[in-house]
Amino acid sequence: MEFFYFLIRRVFWSLLVLFGLSIVIFVIARVMPGDPARMAMGPRASQEQVADLKAKMGLDKPILAQYGQFAVGLLHGDLGLSFLTKRPVNHDIAETFAATFELVLATILVAFVVGVPLGVVAAANKDGWVDNLVRFFAILGAATPSFLLALLLQVLAGYVLHALPTTGRVSPDSPFTADITGLLTLDTLLRGNLGGLWDALRHLLLPTLALSAATIGQIARITRSSMIDVSTQDYIEAGRAFGVPDRVRMFKYMLRPAFVPPMTIMGLEFASLLGNAFVVELVFSWPGMASYGVRSILQKDLNAVMGVVMISGVFFVVINLMIDVLVGFIDPRVRIRGARA
Repeated sequence: MEFFYFLIRRVFWSLLVLFGLSIVIFVIARVMPGDPARMAMGPRASQEQVADLKAKMGLDKPILAQYGQFAVGLLHGDLGLSFLTKRPVNHDIAETFAATFELVLATILVAFVVGVPLGVVAAANKDGWVDNLVRFFAILGAATPSFLLALLLQVLAGYVLHALPTTGRVSPDSPFTADITGLLTLDTLLRGNLGGLWDALRHLLLPTLALSAATIGQIARITRSSMIDVSTQDYIEAGRAFGVPDRVRMFKYMLRPAFVPPMTIMGLEFASLLGNAFVVELVFSWPGMASYGVRSILQKDLNAVMGVVMISGVFFVVINLMIDVLVGFIDPRVRIRGARA
């Protein structure tokens, strides 16, 4: 019953956040300078043509009526028509979302596989040279801008060593398309196309490394701090006094409670990278939703901008809700506090 109340509260607050986000992004899109209809039609369009487009898009209605139309469309899964592509925003996002999702998913997997072990090793060697080395590289990775690292990797691996491709998701002459899940690596694997899988992985490696450096640093530091905090708990000290081996104490009794903060960070990073991966996508010509959103902002494509923000917001809320539930399973004290709050 406590878990049920915990879940209900999280769902309620998640829906409230999405409602607030829809209002904020709608207001911001409407107060941006410039006429979106004029920008969409071009400078040579007549005033009548611009007025017709405004009427078609509902931009001639009162602001409350415009928001009502926008909210009803959201509830029905309709994000409107793009001013630039003249297609439904749903279709544009459907074509670009899988590329960003694949890149972000690979980034989080790499950050987890590398960052958590580094944090555990640093905590096990607290204040030693290994700990100092891990902390140095963690801070360096977190402080290095992703676009700078992307450019360095692109020059080094692509133009100096000629070892990896530097643009796109697949080679230009590749006949393969992601027509099952939209994820190239998964679709090639499902079809048993090992050559296509290898090509997709080679294209995915550099943008993943550029995007994951900061996340690896954060996860390593949080894991180290959390492991050190858990190591001071009474039951850990009792296990040490009773002669429980260090490896057993670390991996059986310390890692599970210490994993809660890193898991929360990974959830936040996963959700935020869906909308913030545009710099790396632009550098590597990655055809993702994040770069599509930036192009929409520059061209003042209001429906596309609001669609990208809302989709990113939905995933942010859903992923954080999932993280809250997982944390509640790992640490029952969290869901008890959440149910009583």
